[in-house]
Amino acid sequence: GITYAFTTKKGIFSLFLQKAYKSVSSSADVMEGVYSWKISKHLSGWLIVVLFLLSLSGLSQPFVAKKRLKTAGQTFTSFDGTKIYYEVRGQGEPVVLIHGFTSTGESWKKSPAYILLLQNGFQVITLDLRGNGQSDKPHEAKAYEQNAEVKDVMDLTTRLRLKKYLVVGYSRGAIIAAELITKDKRIKKAVLGGMGPDFTNPEWPRRILFYQALRGDSVPELADFMKSVKDRGLDQVALAYQQKAQPATSPTALAKVKIPVLVISGKKDNDNGIAEDLAKLIPYGKSMRVPGNHNSTLQSEAFAEALTAFLLSGL
Repeated sequence: GITYAFTTKKGIFSLFLQKAYKSVSSSADVMEGVYSWKISKHLSGWLIVVLFLLSLSGLSQPFVAKKRLKTAGQTFTSFDGTKIYYEVRGQGEPVVLIHGFTSTGESWKKSPAYILLLQNGFQVITLDLRGNGQSDKPHEAKAYEQNAEVKDVMDLTTRLRLKKYLVVGYSRGAIIAAELITKDKRIKKAVLGGMGPDFTNPEWPRRILFYQALRGDSVPELADFMKSVKDRGLDQVALAYQQKAQPATSPTALAKVKIPVLVISGKKDNDNGIAEDLAKLIPYGKSMRVPGNHNSTLQSEAFAEALTAFLLSGL
């Protein structure tokens, strides 16, 4: 047969055109990142060309089992009747990824961290926090109060029957994760990305400004942000309530956390305070800096490698 091999950063893609088979078969070796197809001599030439061109479309992507990536998302009804959208991919040690403000679980799926966690045998769980994406977007303040988002994560992990799990939050997702680790004893390790200690202040000026802008006040410094909210068709009311009810986990509560916590930020990211100062509030906290700013760090390979290594260590 004829063999075409293409080398990429993540692995080798091989397409085998065999003439000695009467049927089409496929196999995938996830660990090596190699897909191979045996194509019957009875297939017409044009079909072979089509299959070949389709195969090229994935050459630049990391090699993860395609069947796993096609898993459909689901919704569950949380403690107060709010429907929350989530996805579960892979098998192994479960990791819950919590997205940031004005985002969804899709932001994680586009990141190197998501792929690297799957490649290292983790089960990766993403969700759209209430008020975002495919989850319900209640227009009542009480739907976001009393740590409703934290309760959603706990309800989800209970629904999935997780006895133990890991959690990673980025930006506002780190704020939710920080409150979560003070309440859920099932968590073994946590990663707080893109965050310093500023959120521990109940009167954090940054949070208040975002809330004021989202409820309709004139906040000139957030004009570009508000334009983005409108251009993207986001639910401004739901976002406002998220900011209003955002957790402000106290240093006293963080001091009682007894699990390993990695606080990791970009070298140019002090948007929410100093990462090192947040790590000092947690008994087993450690801090790390990787290249990038607040917006770019989530998409960096250095961030992905650091959090994956941390979660793998000691497991």
